Amino acid sequence: MNGTMIQFFHWYTDGDSFLWKHTKDQATYLSDLGITSAWLPPAYKSTNAGFSVGYDPYDLFDLGEFDQKGGIPTKYGTKEQYLEAVKALKENKIQVIADIVLNHKAGGDELEKFNAIKVDEDDRTVAISDVMEIESYTKFTFDGRQKKYSDFEWNFTCFTGVDYAEGQETAIFRIINDYGDHWDNIIDDEKGNYDFLMYNDIEHRNPFVREELNYWGKWYQEQIGFEGVRLDAVKHISPDFYKEWLALLRSNTGVDIFAVGEYWAPGDLPLLEAYIDSTDGCMSLFDSSLQHRLHQASNNPDYDLREIFNETLVGSHPTKAVTVVDNHDTQPLQALQAPVETWFKPIAYALILLRQDGYPCVFYPDLYGASYKDHGEDGNEHEIFLDKVDAIEELLKARKDFAYGEQRDYFDDAHCIGWTREGDDEHYGCAVVLSNKDVNQKSMEIGKRYAGKTFYDFTGHIQDKITIDENGWAVFPCPAGNVSVWVAE
Repeated sequence: MNGTMIQFFHWYTDGDSFLWKHTKDQATYLSDLGITSAWLPPAYKSTNAGFSVGYDPYDLFDLGEFDQKGGIPTKYGTKEQYLEAVKALKENKIQVIADIVLNHKAGGDELEKFNAIKVDEDDRTVAISDVMEIESYTKFTFDGRQKKYSDFEWNFTCFTGVDYAEGQETAIFRIINDYGDHWDNIIDDEKGNYDFLMYNDIEHRNPFVREELNYWGKWYQEQIGFEGVRLDAVKHISPDFYKEWLALLRSNTGVDIFAVGEYWAPGDLPLLEAYIDSTDGCMSLFDSSLQHRLHQASNNPDYDLREIFNETLVGSHPTKAVTVVDNHDTQPLQALQAPVETWFKPIAYALILLRQDGYPCVFYPDLYGASYKDHGEDGNEHEIFLDKVDAIEELLKARKDFAYGEQRDYFDDAHCIGWTREGDDEHYGCAVVLSNKDVNQKSMEIGKRYAGKTFYDFTGHIQDKITIDENGWAVFPCPAGNVSVWVAE
């Protein structure tokens, strides 16, 4: 069966332990749609316990088990509920993709004094102060856990920089340590060196830190039994770290762990390719280049669909591309917001679900819908409603049942493109045609095996049926600004 991932949360997912219960309840439904893996949010205790989305991690060993940071559960529930959710997914043959945040820590327990240099926020290689003593929350003692699972205590030697110092305005401070007089090495020169992102930036050159994170990875996999990892903010971490971490995780657990990194570089394919090269292909990446094109196309009805896969990771490195339409960073009111407009989403999902290349990932609100309130860049509160994508269940089922075999492309019209999948020994194929303008149609070959067979639109958008001619060809129509998926009766 064709693999399909779902990001089973969004930035504004309900708290109060809703998600782990919801995951357990929805596992069978997801499996019926053809979902084969579920990317779950960061499951460890963060700075605000039951209110943190999870990208401000405090204690990696607290999966909702200890009374820390204001409570026992995380936003998503207790460790027991997490394990029950994982069990339900596995019983439905859905692999668990764990969200791994190893770029930074937050919510330190005690202040420490140490030497640091203030740097220019726009060019972190430029010092804007002399060496000075500062005081920041860099000591992590995890008193609520009482050294269960690990007795490692983090201190200022475990970090490259901080963005908080007692008595000073918010700034970026590079810590003076024993691991070099500069930030860690990364592949790009954005902001001079973009090693530092936020909070307490982890010093991956510290051998004791690496040993602890390698130990934690093995511990976490043994606790949960995840089969894959989503690696947060990899553009801010030296490629050498994850090459080692993933190699040891795979060897120590004996599991061929799937990995996908979040290197968000919209419209900059060479950066994605450079990162794949620098990590020796040890992980896949989310195709931020394709997501950028889908966002642009949804805001431009004159977009030339023939160019939709130009300069994308799925076009250049199809086996390393995890394709997405939207995620928790691109959704409305987020800092990186670049949502694909509602009308275009059926087209976008057809492009990632029904073709032979890439590993598609469906975004939770696109399957379930969502509504939330938050403050936008203008400072005003906005209420957002995200609709369930038209025909999303049919598109998912079409991937599961029909998107197999030889692919023939018909990218010969700026506003109407299509392709056919001939099927294989176990599956009938399908013909896909889509338009970002008017009602349209396309003559395409699906194969002589279908000669004389009647086809219908699996999405339900068109009620008429068509017959395949003796040579395996037919004219397949589609509605205006939408998609049709034609399959045999």
